[in-house]
Amino acid sequence: MKSENTTLYDSFTGTSDLDEFREMVAKNAYYRAEKRGFKDGFDLEDWFEAEREISEQRRYWRR
Repeated sequence: MKSENTTLYDSFTGTSDLDEFREMVAKNAYYRAEKRGFKDGFDLEDWFEAEREISEQRRYWRR
C-alpha cells in the first residue's frame, strides 16, 4: 500500500542509494548525539536533522 505522503526516501532510486543515504544519516545522527553527551530524549530530533542535512548535501552532489 503506497502512502499519500512522500518522504526523503522517495527521492532515491535503487537500493544502494537508499542504503548509502541511511548510513550517512545514521553516522550524522550519532555524531550529533555524541556531541551532546548522548543525553536522552533527542533521538528523533538528531535523526530528522541529520536527514535534512544529508539531503541538502546530496542535492548539490547530484548537479
